Amino acid sequence: MQKITPFLWFDDRAEEAMNFYVSIFRNSRVLAVTRYGDAGPGPKGTVMTANFLLDGQEFVALNGGPTYQFTPAISFVVNCESQEEVDEFWEKLSAGGREDQCAWLQDKFGVSWQIVPTVLVKLLNDPDPLKAQRVMAAMMKMKKIDIAALQRAYGGP
Repeated sequence: MQKITPFLWFDDRAEEAMNFYVSIFRNSRVLAVTRYGDAGPGPKGTVMTANFLLDGQEFVALNGGPTYQFTPAISFVVNCESQEEVDEFWEKLSAGGREDQCAWLQDKFGVSWQIVPTVLVKLLNDPDPLKAQRVMAAMMKMKKIDIAALQRAYGGP
């Protein structure tokens, strides 16, 4: 069992969210679904918790009712090695959701994700502050990250 497990509180769409996420990430699967019984508090037979793996990372989703909502204050970073990978995750996770600035999006459940090419971190940490600043300026104009545009900004005028 992993030491820390992300726990996501949904109103009533935990199972739908779990199946959606498992369909997107490789090395993912449903682990278990627990249903409410006679003691409630949810209707008997409805999903209480859904346990699943996303790319080997365990998650738990709860149908806890409308008390709490997701905010971008908590997000999941998806590290991508290529533009194709950025494009794939961006398209799938933003479908029915919202595209935000600088690699952020909210999926159709309101969960925030950052779809980040690993090269971005390398470019932003370049010892030449002018190169890093040009990359930052280029990124600030983007929603989905464009690796080629970052590399052009890094190279300069």
